[in-house]
This record gives sequence, C-alpha cells and structure tokens, in this order.
Amino acid sequence: MPTSLSGPASRPQTRRRGSLRGSPQLRLRFGFVVIAMVLSLFGARLVQLQGVDPEAYAAMAAAEGTTTIDLPAERGDILDRNGRPIADSVDGEMVVANPEMTRAQAPELAKFLSSRLDIDYFTTLKALRQKDRQFAYIARRVPASKAEDVVAAAKAAGYDGLDTRHDPVRDYPAGDVAANLVGFLGIDEPLAGFEATFDKQLAGKDGLERYAVGNGNRIPLGRATLEPAVNGQDLHTTIDLDLQWYVQRVLRQTREDARADSAFAVVMDTRTGEVLALGDDPTFDARNPQAAPKRDRVSRAMTDVYEPGSVEKVLTLSALIDAGKATMRTRVTVPPSLPSGDRVIHDWFGHGTLHMTLAGVIAQSSNIGTVLASRNFETGQLREYLTEFGLGQRTNVGVAGETQGILPDPSIWTSMTQDRIAFGQSLSVNALQMAAAVNTIANGGVRVSPSLVQGSATTNDGTVVGTDTTTEQRVVSKRAAHQMALMMERVVDPDVGVAPAAQIPGYRVAGKTGTAQRVGPRCGCYNGTFTVSFAGFAPADKPRFTVYVVVQNPRNGGGGGSVGGPAFAKIMSYALRRYGVPPTGTAPSHVPTTWRPGQVASPNG
Repeated sequence: MPTSLSGPASRPQTRRRGSLRGSPQLRLRFGFVVIAMVLSLFGARLVQLQGVDPEAYAAMAAAEGTTTIDLPAERGDILDRNGRPIADSVDGEMVVANPEMTRAQAPELAKFLSSRLDIDYFTTLKALRQKDRQFAYIARRVPASKAEDVVAAAKAAGYDGLDTRHDPVRDYPAGDVAANLVGFLGIDEPLAGFEATFDKQLAGKDGLERYAVGNGNRIPLGRATLEPAVNGQDLHTTIDLDLQWYVQRVLRQTREDARADSAFAVVMDTRTGEVLALGDDPTFDARNPQAAPKRDRVSRAMTDVYEPGSVEKVLTLSALIDAGKATMRTRVTVPPSLPSGDRVIHDWFGHGTLHMTLAGVIAQSSNIGTVLASRNFETGQLREYLTEFGLGQRTNVGVAGETQGILPDPSIWTSMTQDRIAFGQSLSVNALQMAAAVNTIANGGVRVSPSLVQGSATTNDGTVVGTDTTTEQRVVSKRAAHQMALMMERVVDPDVGVAPAAQIPGYRVAGKTGTAQRVGPRCGCYNGTFTVSFAGFAPADKPRFTVYVVVQNPRNGGGGGSVGGPAFAKIMSYALRRYGVPPTGTAPSHVPTTWRPGQVASPNG
C-alpha cells in the first residue's frame, strides 16, 4: 500500500522543477540576443570613432594616453692632440614634471624650482600647468647631484609630480685653456667656437620614446615605440693642452707688464702646419662664460684684423730674392728720409745716410731700405707673391668669424700703396694667416696650410677641414728661404740686431720684429696707438716650430723687440724643451749687415 501511494505522487513534483529551468533551446536564443545587443553597441561606437570624427578622437587619444620623451644624445668630446678633454660630457639629469600632479600647486612649485635651478619663473609655471599632459620639461642639463637634491627637497616640502632623467651636462675641465677656440654651450644651443662650428658632428641625434599612459602611469603592456639616440662624434684638435696653458700665461704676463689692450700668439709645427697653440688674452672661463665681457669670448687671433708692420718685410724681401732682384748681400744706400708720392717715409730711428746690405735692412728693420729694394719689383709682382703667401684669404681652419684680412685690389694698387705695403702698412692680416706666411720661410719656401683639427671634420656649412686636407705650395725657392733665414738670425744678434731679447741660449733663432700704427675704429685714421709683434722660428737652420706673438696697444712704450721678443723666447723655449728638440750645434749666421763705400762687392751680391 505505501508503495502504490508514494510512486504516483512523486512525478508531478519532477515536472514542476523542469518547467522552471526552461528548455536548452530557449536559453541559447536568449544568450544570442544579449550578445548581439552588446556587439551592436561596440559596432556603433566603432563607427563613431572611425567614420564620424576619427581625427578628433585620435588626437584626443594621443593627448590623453601617450607620452613622448626625448632621449638626449651624448655630445662628442673636444680633445687635444694627446686625447685629453678640453670639453666633454659628464653625468647630468633633466628635471621633469607630471602636470596632472603639479597643476594644483603650480605657482608655489614654480617659485620653488626657479630659485633653486636658476630658471625662469613664468616658463616654469606654464610647464607645470599644462593640460592633458603627463610629462613636461622643467630644466635641462643639470648636474646629477643638484637635480636629485632639488627633487628630494621638493618632495620633502610637499610637492609631488617631479622626477629626473638622464641628460648629460657639458663640462670644460681645462677652464680658460683654449676657451676662445672651443667656445661654449648655452642652455639648448652652442654659442661660440668649435662647439658652434662643428655642432652637427658633436651633437649627434636625440632619440625618442613614446608610450601609452593611464591615470598618469605607464601601461606595462601598452603600445610603445623607441628611436635610440645616436651619440655625437669626438673632435680631435691639434692643440697641445700643456703648451696652450703656458702660452696663455705668458700672454697674460706680457699684456699686464706692457699695460696693453690684448695679446695673442700662435705656435705652429713648421713641417706639418699643425697649430699646437693659439692663445688669447684676455680670455674667459668656459665653465662660466657670462662672467666675461662678450669681446673676450672670441679668438682675437682669428677675428682681429691689423696691419702687421715690419714682420711683413720677411715676405717682401724673400720674394725679391726669389724674383732674382736681390740677394742677402745686396747693397742699399739708405738716406735719412725717402719721398713717396705726397708722403715722406722715415725709419723708426733717426740717422744720416747709411750703407746697409739687405741683411742689415732686416736686422735694423729699415723702412727706407725695404722700400728702395722693393722698387725693383715688376708691376703687380709683389701682390702676386703676397697672395701666394696666403694674405687676403681665410685660412679656413674651422673657426667661425675668421677674417680674411685686406690685400688691396690691383685696381687701387699704386706705387705709393706698394711702398707702404712693402714695410707692413696699408694691408691687414689675422694672426694665424701671418704665422703661416712666416712659416713658409721656415719650411724652406713651401707654404703648408695650417690645421687646428686632426684628421678631418666637417663644419656646419659642409666645409671639410683638418690635417687630412693639408695642402702645400711652393712660394719662394729654397735658396731664397735659406737666405732670409740667415738674415733673420741677425735680428736677434746683440751686436747688430734690434731684438736680442728674443735669443734662446744654445739655439739658433731666426726672427723679425713688427711695429705698426693702428687705425682707430671711430676716426678711421691712425690714432697714435700701435700693434707690436715678433715672429720667428727655431732652430734657425733646422726649424721645428714657428711662433708669432702680437700685442695690441702697449702703453709702456715698448716695441716688437722689447715686448714681443721676450714673450717669443719664453714660448719657443718651452716648446723646444717639451718636444725634446736639441740644439743643432752649428755656428750662427754672420752675414754682413753693412758695407763701406769703395769696398769690393761679394760675387754673391
């Protein structure tokens, strides 16, 4: 009985539970409907993004969800001839901000940062307030320790949203040594010297990194692109850092002792034309260029133009010998004065009628004797020689602002002009240009183009410079150069010359003084001031170095021999010792400097 009652009663309960669950087909249909509705919503949104206003939404996505960061390239070093850095890059950092986090406290934070990083308050405020950005530059090229200290101090003061990233800082470990050549960097650009001239080579190419962000944070698996930085190339110069340092110290002492406006000097390797030192004084510290006047931040040796004075006589008379118009023993009768057109030429010293050889004309630096001899040139001949010596044209060694000097055009080249040019007035030069001309005599009559860069380098305007591009050109014969060297030795002879202070014990020295009137920038006339100089080479019979020293407006009354001569001797002595150049041990020149009326002339002139 119990069995029959319990069996039929259980079946209706089972049917009721099944009706609540529904059939599988019904549930499947319902799910498809829900999925279709969701996909429709996504499709509509996609149509809106891609079809209705794609550019606006792409820009919005890029602004809100992508951060772009520069990856600074490391600037190439500027090195001396021995690989020692004159300018290099050291660890530094940039200070950056997340404007989403700094906007609320921007005025206070801008004041905090501008006072500690020496940056503009309003520029900083604008960066901190940027909208829809998670990255902004605050300060570039900050020493690493300083950047980290500032960010830590800001955090301690309750300011969030600052960080640091790698950003190399330019350093000038040599300070003022070669600063006038090397130049310096501003905040974002090179402002002078090699830094500016060779910027494309030195700078390299900055890289770029872009990545997706959300809520101010980088999305770990978000889209990202990376363009690595390409570091700049080093610039290898011909400068000897130690010799450059010594030259600048000698120039400073010389300028101060002479109470002069400025002084500069060039040291060249006679055989290769490489410039081992090119110094200026006053100068500046490349680590703090703003502390010096702008006029002291350029190389006067390359940018100043001046009349060379009697150093020019080396070129005039060696050309005369090469042209077959004279020899070192040629006799010249030198009167007390010499008419030249509507002018009268005098010597630097008063005298009666003198009987000099051409060697004596050089030894005593006679203007009158030089002019009388040079009148034997054919028309235009002297100008052609001076052009071949390199006058009136830039040396193109890679120094921005180099002047080409002034060599008068043939159309205005008169006999009076030639008389003045013969002894170094009425034309202008720069120091390296003149040093290379005198070096032609030291190099046996062959002009070798000067170089300031080892190997080769390309300036920003595409000019290739350096020792790989050195050229040689014979200007005068070896015989003419040898005779001029013997004549120049008499300049430092204490018995007959005007510059015994340029002697170097144990060495034969060939040299020439220069004293020229200066043209005032306001009046355009000779204003009573002078340029004094001394150029020479040693050992005189086997030249290794050529040194040229120029002093502008000495107020102590000194000339090329008494002011430039001692500076030359100090610089040349240091160079000879530094490079281990031994004395030749030969006897110095004793070529005659005077002659007596009635005396039989030598077969050589």
